[in-house]
Amino acid sequence: MERLWRHQKKPPTPTEEGYSPERDEKGAIVYDDLQIPALHHTTEKKLLAKIDFRLMPVLCVMFWLAYLDKINIANAEVFGLSGDINIDTGTQFNNALVIFFVPYIVLEIPSNIAMKRFRPSLWIPACMFLFGLAGLCQGFVTNYAGIMTARFFLGVAETPMFPGAFYLIGMWYKRTEAQRRYTFFYTSVVLAGAFGGLLAAAIGNMDGIRGYEGWRWIFILEGLLTCVVAIVLFFIFPDFPEDAKWVTHEERAYVKARLAAEQGRSAADRPITFRDVINVFKDWKVWMAGFMYFSVLIPGYGYAYFSPTIIAGLGFSPIRTQLFSVAPYAVTFVWCMLIAFLSDFTKHRFLFIIGSLLVAICGTAALVATDYTQTWTQYGLLFMFVMGTYGSISVMVCWFTMNLGGHHRRAVGTAFQIACGQIGGIIAVYAFLKKDAPDYVPGYSISLAFAILGMLSATAYAYGCWSQNRSREKEMISRGVRDHQTEATGKLADNVDPEDRERKEREKAEAGDMALEYRYML
Repeated sequence: MERLWRHQKKPPTPTEEGYSPERDEKGAIVYDDLQIPALHHTTEKKLLAKIDFRLMPVLCVMFWLAYLDKINIANAEVFGLSGDINIDTGTQFNNALVIFFVPYIVLEIPSNIAMKRFRPSLWIPACMFLFGLAGLCQGFVTNYAGIMTARFFLGVAETPMFPGAFYLIGMWYKRTEAQRRYTFFYTSVVLAGAFGGLLAAAIGNMDGIRGYEGWRWIFILEGLLTCVVAIVLFFIFPDFPEDAKWVTHEERAYVKARLAAEQGRSAADRPITFRDVINVFKDWKVWMAGFMYFSVLIPGYGYAYFSPTIIAGLGFSPIRTQLFSVAPYAVTFVWCMLIAFLSDFTKHRFLFIIGSLLVAICGTAALVATDYTQTWTQYGLLFMFVMGTYGSISVMVCWFTMNLGGHHRRAVGTAFQIACGQIGGIIAVYAFLKKDAPDYVPGYSISLAFAILGMLSATAYAYGCWSQNRSREKEMISRGVRDHQTEATGKLADNVDPEDRERKEREKAEAGDMALEYRYML
């Protein structure tokens, strides 16, 4: 950080709006390499570590429990859920999976708007307590109506967990820092799958205690854990930078300034309106981003909900099935983090999505072609299936979320993309049917087709970003603006009228990523 200050005489003094900039001997404002004054009491690296420590563990625990409560029905099924409550005929079990997605899809966008209104530290823990309670209630159901009701309210309460967390992360980090944070957060899903199998194997042995079957204890204990953790999170859950109490005024101003330097102002000071929602939907790239996420969530949810059933079909006992479900998730965690670090290092997203999906496509095609009696071959191919699928999912969401500019576009766009993915979840639960066991060729074939579709839609989204970047460059050249980054950050010459500068900043904040100066990451 010393190099950043080599032209300045003293550290900046923070003001209510940010920093009082230092001037050189001619009176001109001097900027560091980030085009903003640096911190004087700490470094950017230490501040990021502070944010990471406060933000990421809390979000990961929250999402780990949310995903665990969502997919533990798959573990419960291995221990006899369907037979005990008489939903083992037709598609009743699949219907119980689907009912979760109905409110989950409908309430995504309203939930993100509510989170901005009520603050994440209140909204997320409250909803978390409710979905823990709904998950716990699944342990006491006795019939089809009971499991359908419990799963419906589980979907209502879990709505803000995924889009809300991605929205919150996106308001703290720059685009070039975000992928490994997004992936570390998203791999909570992978760890939920891995540890869910281990927990189910242990809890399943409680069968008969107090007259409850083992699958009931899975729901009861995991739901109770979520409720307890939610109470703790009421006191420590982080807010947006504008409201966070655990950073100093100077640190808050610096975080806001560094994000504004890269993405423009966030427009956090105004509410999200219905017109904002409509304007987001007018952008065809938003629809394409939703479609690519929808495509990859079909194989993603297919594996999450049916991996225990698929592995059991290879001839393993219930306990061994739970244990063998751990390894593919563990390897996937390493794969996802490797992709994340390489993606941030290269400042690129698109080719990592394509590469990961190619792994999924090869693995899925081989599963279709290989006989299920080749137990260890099929089991090994499941690694490629889950690695390629989950490796692409986290990059897709980060890529799109961080390409959106401003609170209003990011809140709506992120929620819309996640909602589209949940529609894919509905298809996934009907892709792997009991009548297709144990080879599940239709399920794998559907997953293969949508993985290919995910590649095509990601390519279309990348083309949209590239073409808009190019057209904006040409337009700025035609207007005679040489340096769009300087223009976008508001660091104009000293002879620019302050009122004119503020007006331009407000216009850019309103436009978000649709501003002429904004450039999308590929």
